[in-house]
Amino acid sequence: MIHYKELGLVSTKEMFAKAMAGKYAIPAYNFNNMEQLQAIVLGCIESQSPFILQVSSGARKYANATLLRYMAMGAAAMIKDAKSNVPFALHLDHGDTFDLCKNCIESGFSSVMIDGSHHSYDENVRLTKQVVEFAHSHGVTVEGELGVLAGIEDDVVAAKSIYTQPEQVEDFVKKTGVDSLAISIGTSHGATKFKPEQCTRNEKGILVPPELRFDILEECERRIPGFPIVLHGASSVVPEYVETINKYGGKLKDAVGIPEEQLRRAARSAVCKINIDSDGRLAMTGAIRKVFAENPSEFDPRKYLGPARDELKKLIMYKNREVLGSAGKA
Repeated sequence: MIHYKELGLVSTKEMFAKAMAGKYAIPAYNFNNMEQLQAIVLGCIESQSPFILQVSSGARKYANATLLRYMAMGAAAMIKDAKSNVPFALHLDHGDTFDLCKNCIESGFSSVMIDGSHHSYDENVRLTKQVVEFAHSHGVTVEGELGVLAGIEDDVVAAKSIYTQPEQVEDFVKKTGVDSLAISIGTSHGATKFKPEQCTRNEKGILVPPELRFDILEECERRIPGFPIVLHGASSVVPEYVETINKYGGKLKDAVGIPEEQLRRAARSAVCKINIDSDGRLAMTGAIRKVFAENPSEFDPRKYLGPARDELKKLIMYKNREVLGSAGKA
């Protein structure tokens, strides 16, 4: 058993309380390699933003569970070397079993998500409560989920969204003891969050998605006042990155994400954690494709992963400052 404090991590509890009071959202960035980690840490140091490092089950398998723990320790050391006090948590994203959550807690994670949304309501309650009881005995916070997000992200696949039913949230929080709740209000996983027929086109011909279900969010806030709410699948699918990828040989057809102004509105509500994964992937992929197209003889990974890391860092600083409002809140 390794406690998260030994790794230099913090709990999300205080983070979320400050975010709700300050009307901003904590960025939760997914990572599975060194360049992503460098970009996240340096971007948050420079923008003085608290942050959450997220690891999916698939990323944990890809990068190796032991190595990930030491990468988190390395992130803490980077922050210390920079003479910064930026706090961060290490979070399991979309954990689907008690054993996976338990293993992550025992290996130093300071936060875990147990996603029982694909089960019946009663089974979701039972599974979430089981994880909460174990996690709380080690001072670790737990995120649960009600409702289903459409799309694909690593091992998480759903054909369609199922909106969160506000009348369930109070009962779910009370019965499980969960610390935060991911809800479904129209966001989704992946780079193509909406079908073209669901969108309209603006004067520039850009697809504009339907507005998020803020009515559901507001009703959830009313039923569980002051309780931390989480948005998954909240990448904006930055058009410039999509354009770059397609320009240099990619094929991202009709990729569209969540408009930034809607995320800003959500960040001023009880939504105190916003997950961003696809935008980071797009930023890095666009930069790598550009290098390969302009320098086809290049084979040094540093020469294409370096620019990809720099582009991701730029994106992270922009998100923290202009979208989530977390910059300067460390």
